[in-house]
Amino acid sequence: MLEHIMMFILGLVALTIGAELLVRGAARLAMSFGIAPLVVGLTIVAFGTSAPEMAVSAGAAVSGSGDIAIGNVVGSNIVNVLLILGLSALIVPLAVNEQIIRQEIPIMIGASLLFVVLAMDGSIGRGEGLLLFALVVAYTAFLVIQSRRASKAVQDEFAEEMPDTASRWDAHWSVQALLVIGGLALLVIGADWLVDAAVAVARAFGVSDLVIGLTVVAVGTSMPEIATSLVAAFRGQRDIAVGNVVGSNIFNIFACLGVAGILADGGIAVSEAARNFDLWVMLAVAFACLPIVITGREIARWEGGVFIAYYVAYTAYLVLAATQHASLSTFSGVMLGYVLPLTVITLIVSFVRSGHKAPPAA
Repeated sequence: MLEHIMMFILGLVALTIGAELLVRGAARLAMSFGIAPLVVGLTIVAFGTSAPEMAVSAGAAVSGSGDIAIGNVVGSNIVNVLLILGLSALIVPLAVNEQIIRQEIPIMIGASLLFVVLAMDGSIGRGEGLLLFALVVAYTAFLVIQSRRASKAVQDEFAEEMPDTASRWDAHWSVQALLVIGGLALLVIGADWLVDAAVAVARAFGVSDLVIGLTVVAVGTSMPEIATSLVAAFRGQRDIAVGNVVGSNIFNIFACLGVAGILADGGIAVSEAARNFDLWVMLAVAFACLPIVITGREIARWEGGVFIAYYVAYTAYLVLAATQHASLSTFSGVMLGYVLPLTVITLIVSFVRSGHKAPPAA
């Protein structure tokens, strides 16, 4: 058991370092060939933070651990919104850019809804995986085209987020290429270790692969997003804190699930437990972003606290369900009968009240 725990930790470390090397090398390499910083920021850096999810889901699909692949994507999307945005909003209220409200959040909701629809037949097949991957290619192309029309202020903002150009040790393209190769290698190795260890620990404790994927693996592979958003919040770069989460959720569904579906022999099985509960939680969490940001174009501290409370409650439910605890029915009744309706009413009141306020200054 200790051996598997150590392998899990080493897998997380390898994933984190690999993602950092990949993002730095790819960003510098792209800029060396004259690609604009905004394009790099919207694509390589934003998607690079989801590289661990990609590696784990692909590795799990190839090894036949479909529940880990599905749980990792679903769990990471839930973690990104409830835990990461919640923690970031507690640090500083998160002002939300109008483009994120008009464009990225609706795309995230649409991607989540598509995932639920595709999964309802019990699997994500190779054809569906190809569809999802085609959508991430189209989305990336759209971002590149859109970035060319961006204002100079937006271009300068993204240029500040690129790797430090004062460091010259990685200035040559050959070093940058080695960073990309090394990062990819660490991602593959780390994903293999983490998946093997997670499956072994789950079976030792009698916990399903799905629950392990939804919790431990999901939080572990979301470490780059956690670090990026919290640092951005501390620095006051609130658009980056929100944009990183929303972009990562889109990439997780389109790219991570798409690649996993393509690689899996016979497709990825989606368990009944995931279809009946976890997928709907992921979809509800995606929809929850819309009224909150519209009510004042920001995620307030109290709303961040609500997000965190819901993540704690969701995790508690998974643990109670996995252990078949006697208090599960009582806990579910309280959540469904009191907490959820109260939250919905609060959001509706906030939305109505916001309609009587003048819109915030740009």
